[in-house]
Amino acid sequence: MATPTVPCAICDKHRGVGELVGPILWTDDHAVVSHRPPALGTGLAIAGYLFVESREHVARWQDLSRTQASAVARASWGAARVLADHFGTDQVFSAIVGLRVPHFHQHVFVRHPGTPPTVPWYDPGSWDECPHLRVEELGRLAASLRARFDSMA
Repeated sequence: MATPTVPCAICDKHRGVGELVGPILWTDDHAVVSHRPPALGTGLAIAGYLFVESREHVARWQDLSRTQASAVARASWGAARVLADHFGTDQVFSAIVGLRVPHFHQHVFVRHPGTPPTVPWYDPGSWDECPHLRVEELGRLAASLRARFDSMA
């Protein structure tokens, strides 16, 4: 693993440390898929909001090796299929932004059925009725999503 020159919140997360730690749903040698953790202020997590991250410390999408990029692509594809199947929706969005944390990570999240068209695609939490989960509910969802990932192998 490449060593970051400054502390990295995602590298910490992969070691199980810090506020970004959420339930891990799937991993391989090059990618990690996890559910977004509950927000510190509310203790609630947006249901169906995942992260796909490079296991190694690589800052940007274009800096991933071919092997890493292939693993991330497979993980993102799997995440989208698992979310669409579990939540019964046709809309799963994905974005690579990378402005806050210099470690490759991709947001993959569901647009919940019934979401009004006025809710921006990139901000599911702005809808008051967006499903949010407490820690124990998040654990149950994670177990269900993990089982769906496992069945795809």
